[in-house]
Amino acid sequence: MTKKPTIDIDAFVDALETGYRQWNAPIITFIANRGATPFEVLVSTLLSLRTKDEVTGPAAMRLFEKAKTPEAMIRIGSEVIAKLIYPVGFYPTKANRIVEISRILLDQYQGKVPDNLDELTKLPGVGRKTANLVLVEGYKIPAVCVDTHVHRISNRIGYVTTRTPDQTEMALRKKLPKRHWIRYNELLVAFGQTVCRPVSPFCSKCPVAETCPKIGVDRHR
Repeated sequence: MTKKPTIDIDAFVDALETGYRQWNAPIITFIANRGATPFEVLVSTLLSLRTKDEVTGPAAMRLFEKAKTPEAMIRIGSEVIAKLIYPVGFYPTKANRIVEISRILLDQYQGKVPDNLDELTKLPGVGRKTANLVLVEGYKIPAVCVDTHVHRISNRIGYVTTRTPDQTEMALRKKLPKRHWIRYNELLVAFGQTVCRPVSPFCSKCPVAETCPKIGVDRHR
């Protein structure tokens, strides 16, 4: 039986850094790189849940043209927010959630988004994935943000062996060198959206195809 190749994580990240120039940045990274505040990053991340990037980006821009702060979100109210962010997934619920979080930030955090995981996850609707992404993109604080792409690819390359994104986060926290934490999510999301697709990935275009064990890949292009 032929032994599967083992991924060198430093070489893997370096290869993705090189290939990244050909891929579109994830929408939250794109928004953050345009000078977004931590609050705008938080709101954009909430909008992006169960919503495609091509919908999230324009919706966030429409909203931020009218309101960029917790005070402004409360002033325009959830009905206006819902109209501005449509057609993001669950837009009425997200509009109410944005107003609710804005009030909490003003009442308990002097209007500022917390810069630590425990406080962020106290906010309604903010799970670990969202909180970690806010730390990375809003504050440039090293954190391990695991979405479906990071979970899938980390297992596909054999770097971790886990069943859920939460398990993947904990495994990566123990194993992934901290120097890669900030970039890991951004790189793998871009890679997963364009090359390392869930079904029939483009291994012919992959910069790490020769060393990837392709765990769980039944067919590829």
